[in-house]
Amino acid sequence: MTEKVASAVGGPLYPIREVSRLTGVNSVTLRAWERRYGLIQPRRTPKGHRLYAREDIERVERILQWLNRGVPVSQVGELLDQASNDTPASKDSDQVSSSGEASSDHDWEGQHLEVIDAVAEFDTNRLENLFTRSMGLYPVNTAIARLWQPVVERLETDWADHATPMAQRCFLESFLRTRLGLRLYHGNHENTEPRILMSYLPGGCGALWQLLFAFTVSSAGFYITLFDGSVPVGELIEAARRKDARTIVLSGAMEADIEGLRRQLSQASYQGMLPIRVAGSITRQLRETNEENLSALDSDPARAIAQLRLATARHG
Repeated sequence: MTEKVASAVGGPLYPIREVSRLTGVNSVTLRAWERRYGLIQPRRTPKGHRLYAREDIERVERILQWLNRGVPVSQVGELLDQASNDTPASKDSDQVSSSGEASSDHDWEGQHLEVIDAVAEFDTNRLENLFTRSMGLYPVNTAIARLWQPVVERLETDWADHATPMAQRCFLESFLRTRLGLRLYHGNHENTEPRILMSYLPGGCGALWQLLFAFTVSSAGFYITLFDGSVPVGELIEAARRKDARTIVLSGAMEADIEGLRRQLSQASYQGMLPIRVAGSITRQLRETNEENLSALDSDPARAIAQLRLATARHG
């Protein structure tokens, strides 16, 4: 049942945990939007607990729309104010969105370079600050799609071309394992269904994207069983059966072996008992195929999660 507290003026008021559930924005981020940017101004109980009206929830949803278009949180307040003013300039939505998105590209690019520089310098403290800031100011989907995924893809390209030392990959991978492993553990205590099994594609390591995507999916309410390595498909299918998983997700970078996966599926006499989805930069090789039980997830985390919800619902 939805939790709400009746307002003295009229209309329900919602506690922060319920607003988080309704909008998908965690409570830490909601507090950051309030304290640092004044984007929302909830009411308070006599004991100081936050209460949000329906218009506050609608404002959060408008904030998410801007963030999903790539606008950094520091610029959202101005755009919301412009949209609410009844002036001819504010009605020109194309002008507002183009100016907001043009400056946002520079902002995200600057953050990309900050992360890449921290990795190049093996600077754990700086990387920790960048990670904590991004996860505190943005919903997980936005932080992954706009910051961490582009950084990983750029670094993977450099590593494939031997343009940067492999030690950097090991450093970033170790960092993400440490920061995300505990979050995944606690997420599985909160989430029980739907269940997803995750591993690597044969012939290529997709650890970086797998860690980021596992965290994204866990934050969306899925129970994740994560195999930190490439497991033969036959064994994955058996493990999925024992864990009552509804989908297998295989992550891979550009050097992963899709044909090797198809051979393994053939040798395992795979009968399509549950869908297999592929994530990571390797998905470019699968987007033009029409295989029912082996397909690529969208590169956008939010759309990929929607695909997983559909796949797990069909095989529930």
